[in-house]
Amino acid sequence: MGLLTPLAIRIGAIPWMPKLLPQIVWTDRGLQRLTRGRISVLDVAGLPNLVLTVVGRKSGVPRSTPLLCVPDQGTWLIAGSYFGGPDMPVWVGNLRAAGEAQIAYDGQRVPVVAAELADDDRAAAWQVMLRTWPNFAKYEERTDRLIPVFRLTRR
Repeated sequence: MGLLTPLAIRIGAIPWMPKLLPQIVWTDRGLQRLTRGRISVLDVAGLPNLVLTVVGRKSGVPRSTPLLCVPDQGTWLIAGSYFGGPDMPVWVGNLRAAGEAQIAYDGQRVPVVAAELADDDRAAAWQVMLRTWPNFAKYEERTDRLIPVFRLTRR
């Protein structure tokens, strides 16, 4: 966690944040382009993050998405929260179909296998994730869909 993390948590809790997601993604891509991939909006916020690269289930083209992550016992937890918006992130369907991906984390490229968590495993992982990003609870309240949680394990 960094100095700006409390501010990021407050901003992330704003109810209309899902509407700004395209602008946030645009800003993040610009920042990453300027820094040659060394800094993202999540880095500025002092939050753990990774870039997930997974093959598109329809196109077959690798797609990369920066995501907040929660390192957990040598693995990484990620959630398809989309700020609690009604739509499922596209990367979720791609990851479900592929079952594997590559992540960029802490300056390294790591091949991973993905396991979507359910029931007690999901509930336990969700509690771990809430300690890093309490707004996941707000996102859960905003949406009618179950937010998918994945555990990424080094291949």
